[in-house]
Amino acid sequence: HPADADIVISVPDSANIAALGYAQESGIPFEFGFCRNQYVGRTFIQPTQTSREKMVNIKLNPIRDVVSGKRVVVVDDSIMRGTSSRRIVKILRKGGAKEVHFRISSPPNMFPCFYGIDTPTRQELIASSHTVEEIRKYIRADSLGYLSVEGMLSCVKNPDEFCTACFNGRYPVEFAGQNIQQLSLEFTRGRKR
Repeated sequence: HPADADIVISVPDSANIAALGYAQESGIPFEFGFCRNQYVGRTFIQPTQTSREKMVNIKLNPIRDVVSGKRVVVVDDSIMRGTSSRRIVKILRKGGAKEVHFRISSPPNMFPCFYGIDTPTRQELIASSHTVEEIRKYIRADSLGYLSVEGMLSCVKNPDEFCTACFNGRYPVEFAGQNIQQLSLEFTRGRKR
């Protein structure tokens, strides 16, 4: 997903390598555009919307000298609910970015993960019920692009052994006749304990 931009930045630290790769392939210079609070963990696993928004504000601060007056490609590893992405666009614009082009180094997360990652239920995953254009409008980016499942699998050694369930709903293990809605309900109950 090409973008007419001045710099590429990452959402640290999980997207650093993907952003470097995007910069190398596009020929757009890579810069560190955020100062990250190392004491704040993953924001998408916070229990409430308010706490997720607060954590994003505490976690990332734009480096104004890097982003001000620039057309910025920001690379992140994923979009779950859209909360962090929307806040990131807002703080980059507040930091003076002229344009914000969001690039995601994974396909859209449309299904929950039941293999140890505390992902939201399907209803909470923005990509399960919104188009890429609707997500772009929600996060208020100038453009939005995701890596395709095929593109992602082309980067791994054994693509047949790579789980893509959160992207396409094809779980590698059957769950004793349970459907996704039942599993999501049980998973959600377990998180509340």
